[in-house]
Amino acid sequence: MDKFKTGIVGCGKVAHLHAKALKNIDESLFVAVASRSESNRYVFASTYDVKVYMDVSEMVTSEKLDMVIICTPHPYHKEPAIDAMKSGAHVLIEKPMAACLADCDEMISMSKTTGKLLGVVSQRRFYEPCVRIKKAIDEQKIGKPVLGVVYMLSWRDEAYYLSDPWRGKWKEEGGGVLVNQAPHQLDLLQWFMGDIEELYGVWRNFNHPYIEVDDTAAAIIKFKQGGIGNIIMSNSQNPGIYTKVHIHGDKGYSVGVQTDTGSMFVAGMTGILEAPYNDIWTIPGEERYPERWREKENAFFREINSMEYYIQLQVDDFISAIINKRKPMISAEEGRKTVELFTAIYRSQRDNSPVKWPLNPESGRRDFDGRIGG
Repeated sequence: MDKFKTGIVGCGKVAHLHAKALKNIDESLFVAVASRSESNRYVFASTYDVKVYMDVSEMVTSEKLDMVIICTPHPYHKEPAIDAMKSGAHVLIEKPMAACLADCDEMISMSKTTGKLLGVVSQRRFYEPCVRIKKAIDEQKIGKPVLGVVYMLSWRDEAYYLSDPWRGKWKEEGGGVLVNQAPHQLDLLQWFMGDIEELYGVWRNFNHPYIEVDDTAAAIIKFKQGGIGNIIMSNSQNPGIYTKVHIHGDKGYSVGVQTDTGSMFVAGMTGILEAPYNDIWTIPGEERYPERWREKENAFFREINSMEYYIQLQVDDFISAIINKRKPMISAEEGRKTVELFTAIYRSQRDNSPVKWPLNPESGRRDFDGRIGG
């Protein structure tokens, strides 16, 4: 089989992780990068020995690319994704899928029109403890999942927000903790608990006066299957504490994962210091399993570059989905759910009222769902 010719749009920190993944996947032939930043794109291209373009459509057609990964800032995913699909490439988008629902829907529409596969990065679904939780839920080991809880108690300092010119700004980043750090956990919560019916949420900026965006958010959720949920997401704890997702079933049994420690990491800059692990596991007969799992997975974690490894698993899954004509692990529709969730929290604060599903994609265009001036 011929190798998949692949390219990247954007050359920021996370783009380096995808470049390394593409270089390490046997089916991939990474050949080009497109970026509007002249100085950055030439340095990036030199690092990975690929060709340089400013225009996405030109890159796809000239190189006859099979697949493109979008690594631009969040509000700027739509245009290159649509251009790439129009020009004949399948597209994988870094999380979150977009900063607004209307952009998600335009990309999904183009995917259907062109027949090109569209997926969204959320590599924590590939963490072994997360796969284990999903399997236990699907096998009904905890019964019906009735309570889902997300805690993210973390920290971002001023240097972090100065590390890229778009960080901490509504128009350039699309939001704060909800849009940048929370999507992994918001995706896991819905993967475990199912679709949402209604939400009441609030957000604040407690101790980051040098940014425009939210550093803390909370929400109470009703799920369509009858369960409820609670979300607390914050970058205001110094030092950071942990990030956890816990799922409780109607049999009284619980499963959970600590996906991150409180130590700050930045994709493309720092590593994850501790392996994710199942911090709660009360299924009868399996209570001692987490000790064995953690010992084994800690050893494995020390052997790999965790930031690169799990992204590589997802990119590999996406290429496999193209080859086998199946949905990827995280489809565009799944990625859209995360955008709908954080959009609902912004709108709930804007209107000081609960928000019901499905959301109207158009109602937030003018004021960015209450984020600008919120």
